[in-house]
Amino acid sequence: MAGIKNLKDLQNTEYGLKKIFDDAEDFLPLLGTDYVELYVGNAKQSAHFYKTAFGFQSEAYAGLETGIKDRVSYVLKQDKIRLVLTTPLTNDGAINEHIVEHGDGVKVVALWVEDATKAFEETTKRGAKPYLEPVKEEDDNGFVIRSGIYTYGETVHIFVERKNYRGLFLPGYKKWESHYNPAPVGLKFIDHMVGNVGWGEMKEWCEFYARVMGFAQIISFTDDDISTDFTALMSKVMSNGNGRIKFPINEPAEGKKKSQIEEYLDFYNGPGVQHIAVATDDIVATVSAMRERGVEFLYVPGEYYDDLLDRVGAIDEDVEVLKKHGILIDRDEEGYLLQIFTKTIVDRPTMFFEVIQRKGAQSFGVGNFKALFEAIEREQANRGTL
Repeated sequence: MAGIKNLKDLQNTEYGLKKIFDDAEDFLPLLGTDYVELYVGNAKQSAHFYKTAFGFQSEAYAGLETGIKDRVSYVLKQDKIRLVLTTPLTNDGAINEHIVEHGDGVKVVALWVEDATKAFEETTKRGAKPYLEPVKEEDDNGFVIRSGIYTYGETVHIFVERKNYRGLFLPGYKKWESHYNPAPVGLKFIDHMVGNVGWGEMKEWCEFYARVMGFAQIISFTDDDISTDFTALMSKVMSNGNGRIKFPINEPAEGKKKSQIEEYLDFYNGPGVQHIAVATDDIVATVSAMRERGVEFLYVPGEYYDDLLDRVGAIDEDVEVLKKHGILIDRDEEGYLLQIFTKTIVDRPTMFFEVIQRKGAQSFGVGNFKALFEAIEREQANRGTL
């Protein structure tokens, strides 16, 4: 499937579009992303950042006041996106070790399922390493069942079954009352999440998602597709059967200088989640609001826009406005998309966010890869890590 850039390309091959979703077996039906949990050095301050800069709202809290002695967690929500920020309260333990090793980063990608016990059984019997045996958590609002498995690096998937729960988030959490709730910026849901893995490991983890979770590969990019004069990488996109969960997986490729994937692996000390792509219905309004709140985005040279309409055809947006904000545009046979990438949002050059608006397009912006990677290389040069 090398060289296939979008779903339409695949539809025109011997595989056919139907085969994508036939290949994504239904033994693990996923209803969506339930939450993403980040282990951070200071959850209270991180929560303030995500509220101020990204427009998330206070939802729930767990810590000393709720009977939790070893950690504190703040839950933030914006439309269908839920972030959990967790910090250890002791100087030992797995959370503390994770932060020392990796810095602030994604630990848990939680997936919403109908049956968390069955999800655990189906994945572990196919070779997944258990992380959390099925556990029933309950309070006056009912009960939740959760289970979990390891994936690349120390990242884990938690399966969340909440059909019998009427509470705010999970048992053990209380409503987080806060008078400070800046307005949302228009983020709607998680479009996809990208993982970086080590040299030669992409195939292994794509096979893991196919075998263990029933995903199918929908797109493949080689180093010829994703390269500049200095660096390169390879990537494959894995999707579950209903297309609600998409995980691109990147690995380094040989280049003249150190690629962004190598830089990530060096500073994160191994594989992990590189970026979270969040969807919006109005990228100009969303990015404008985020810029006003202090979010920094990668710089795109003005020359990128000189022949934009020749490359992508007619679009609804004003090119000068897109140029002002550095928003990238790409088109496939289904339509076009607009996307922009933040600079890294933590001190280590590891995790960042993508903001994306799809206007029909189902691809991932292959036409923008060169401009994006050159922008990242400028940041690497500034850091002295290129």
